[in-house]
Amino acid sequence: MIDPGIAALYARDETCRTLGIALDEVSAGRAVTRMTVAATMVNGHGTAHGGYLFLLADAAFAFACNSHGPVTVAQAAQVAFLAPAAVGDELVAEAVERSRAGRSGIYDVTVRRTDGKVIAEFRGQSVAIGGRPQAG
Repeated sequence: MIDPGIAALYARDETCRTLGIALDEVSAGRAVTRMTVAATMVNGHGTAHGGYLFLLADAAFAFACNSHGPVTVAQAAQVAFLAPAAVGDELVAEAVERSRAGRSGIYDVTVRRTDGKVIAEFRGQSVAIGGRPQAG
């Protein structure tokens, strides 16, 4: 079961919902999102545009770093694209907390095809800005 505050955060995320990014799991410091690459998401080479891969990873990062309660936002992020993804590929992004101290956190996100092939690695740094996420 997903925490009501995180479920409400997802419900307000029109970008994720519009692009078909599903929130599969959330636990303390961890989240899993999923997306199928659509024809509208490919670049001129016919592979998934890096922006969509970043977005999928960033969504998992956002839900993982907000899993502790205080409203938390990205402070910085970087991504390494390791393999292409094609139209129809189902991608899964798993975010895992590596470190959390004070208001700051570091999270690693691996984006894989469902056959296990790693597509991208993302590292995000978060900062808690206070308050509690609003429930629906």
